Amino acid sequence: MNNKKMMHAYINSEREAQAETGDPHALIAVLFDELIRSMRLFAKNIDKTNCDEDVRSKSLARALTIIYSLQSSLDFDAGGEIAANLFRLYEYARQQLLDGAKTDEVGSINLAITSLEDIREAWQQISKAPSGVSVEEPK
Repeated sequence: MNNKKMMHAYINSEREAQAETGDPHALIAVLFDELIRSMRLFAKNIDKTNCDEDVRSKSLARALTIIYSLQSSLDFDAGGEIAANLFRLYEYARQQLLDGAKTDEVGSINLAITSLEDIREAWQQISKAPSGVSVEEPK
């Protein structure tokens, strides 16, 4: 097995372990990582004249599926304004992907990726907080 395949297998096993812990923050972090990775891969292959069409289509489909999963998992009753804002962010990212697929323009996709990376960082901070310590929304 070459090094690239070994690294890929290691990363996949680590993600699976995080998802199986039952920690919702870890699971969301894995989804964010995969969403950002898929969006970057799609952006890299956005030019239909010079891309791997299979990678382009699979990365777009994967990103859209993850966005749907994130949107579907929101609890608007418990999450209130935060859940509504996250829904809008996910919808923005979805729209940028669909627009990029039509126009082959990557600029807005990169802006959406940056916004998602900011949220991903916040999820990391939540998952690093000691048990019993709540991480409050900045004012």
